[in-house]
Amino acid sequence: MTELIEKSLNKTSLPKVDSIDRQWFVVDAADQRLGRMATAIAMILRGKNKPVFTPHLDTGDFVIVINAEKVVVTGKKQSQKLYRRHSGRPGGMKTETFAKLQVRLPERIIEQAVKGMLPKNSLGRSLFTKLKVYAGPNHPHEAQQPTVLKINTIPGGES
Repeated sequence: MTELIEKSLNKTSLPKVDSIDRQWFVVDAADQRLGRMATAIAMILRGKNKPVFTPHLDTGDFVIVINAEKVVVTGKKQSQKLYRRHSGRPGGMKTETFAKLQVRLPERIIEQAVKGMLPKNSLGRSLFTKLKVYAGPNHPHEAQQPTVLKINTIPGGES
């Protein structure tokens, strides 16, 4: 009889999916370091900043990133960091530096940095859909009444 009582006491409580409070946050990427900002965003998307965090559930919040074109990296990463993509056909590998991709598609830089910090499974793919990245200062999510999130990265970019 005591074994049954002990087993019932050692259960982990799981939050109900409907009861999880989802918030919207806005992050200004202007003059922010890429990696430090991406780790903070990934933690919020994952829900690790909440007391109801559960590793196999989506307990995170939505994140809107504005001014993606103004994100900075340190050292020689501007010219040496490479972004690769493949068309799926033989010889279809395309390579691009950070500087060229920042001019062409600045949103992809932040998306790839955050995506690499999320789980590599169906949970990570669903978490990634809650990230919205925009190159300029405007975004179409005013109806969600997002709160401004200040991420304290080291200012500056060239060191």
